[in-house]
Parts: sequence; C-alpha cells; structure tokens
Amino acid sequence: MKFASLRLIAQDINRLVAFYEMLTGLTADWLAPVFAEIVTPSATLAIGSAETVALFQEGTAEPGANRTAIIELQVADLEAEFERLKGLVEIVHPPKLLPWGNQTFQLRDPEGTLVSLYMPVTEPAKARFENR
Repeated sequence: MKFASLRLIAQDINRLVAFYEMLTGLTADWLAPVFAEIVTPSATLAIGSAETVALFQEGTAEPGANRTAIIELQVADLEAEFERLKGLVEIVHPPKLLPWGNQTFQLRDPEGTLVSLYMPVTEPAKARFENR
C-alpha cells in the first residue's frame, strides 16, 4: 500500500486552494472546477468542493469540521517560514522544540484545519528523515 494523498473538503474551494498555493509555493492542478490537487514530492494534497461529497455518499464529509487531523509539512528553514507567514495566517503557536526532535509551529488554514510546519533539528530526528 502506498500513501497517495490527503483530501480536504472545502466550503470555498478557490480560497482554500489559493491558501495552500501560497503556503507551499506550488501551483494547483485543477482537474475539474470542483477539484484541485497540489502535488508535492512526497504526497498530494487534494481539495474538493463540498459538492463533491455527494459523488461518494451525501453527508460523509463536512467542510470546516476537522479537529482531529494535522497536516504536516517539512521545511528546510522553519524560522524563515515563520517570519514569512506570521502576518499572513492565523498562527496557533510560535516555533517550539518537540520531545521527538522536531522544531515546529502551527497555523490554521482558512477553513480551520491545523497545519504544522516542522524541521528535524536533533541528530536522531534528522536520521529518521535521511531515507524518506
């Protein structure tokens, strides 16, 4: 099995796609007016409009209702990203070192999903990411 993508369901797909384009510096591929993908080297962030839920099963997903998942994006320079984003997005907390060796800060996307930007800083943390 291969992890391929994470899909967000958006109330305002244009706003959410623009946010993730700004955050990642990547351009979304619009596969339909109601569906776009931002393809990164390791996985794809898919964004579908609320209307796409009915294509699967009506009512199974709801925009803006996520409070359990955190989208994590590894960056090369956490402090530079924090400085770039701190006036543009809702910052949840400033950079801090976590017990497993990553330095991180978190923010929220326009529909409330928690996003963590991080970089490994301790030697064991760096070693975990060498072959990924």
